[in-house]
Amino acid sequence: MFITFEGIEGSGKTTQIKRLHKVLRERKISCLITREPGATKIGLQIRAILLNQKNKKMDPLAELFLYLADRCQHLNEKIQPALSKGQWVISDRFWDATVVYQGLARGLNRELLNQLRPRILGSLWPDKTFLLDLPVSIGLTRAWERINSKKEFQKESRFEKEAGAFHEKIRQGYLSLARKEPDRIKIIDATLSPNKIHQQIVYLLSL
Repeated sequence: MFITFEGIEGSGKTTQIKRLHKVLRERKISCLITREPGATKIGLQIRAILLNQKNKKMDPLAELFLYLADRCQHLNEKIQPALSKGQWVISDRFWDATVVYQGLARGLNRELLNQLRPRILGSLWPDKTFLLDLPVSIGLTRAWERINSKKEFQKESRFEKEAGAFHEKIRQGYLSLARKEPDRIKIIDATLSPNKIHQQIVYLLSL
């Protein structure tokens, strides 16, 4: 089972992944918890470039290929080996994030992404994706509270510093993807309490 979590900044993905991981451990289900970017040693170096607030002038194509480089390493080093062993894999972001962030919000050619996807993923595709959806204003408020809580987070604030219109494109892009793939992408109201969100996720996975 390959599960991904998506959503705008501050949507609560990390919290819900931790809660789901706890349930899977209780059910004796072997699971790999991972993220993009930065799940591997090489990926961490790429993450430092991508999220560094100083890199304001990064070209959209450069941004795209850095994310794809991280994903190639992630797939070969983490995701594919885990799935081949029968483990569940839960990833904080995956290909949907590329479509909305680099495709829709950055304005890159959607056909380019469609051509690249099979070359990078092959036939791999998430079995289930949870889209934690909430208004941009709420998400960014949460995100900045997190960033201001620790200095280490302040270095990774390049996307949070984007204009509100950018984040609204991200949100609407995710919702558009969910409408196209309703069986895979399940929209969860991320303004609900963490407990209620968790209950919905567990229910949808029949755990």
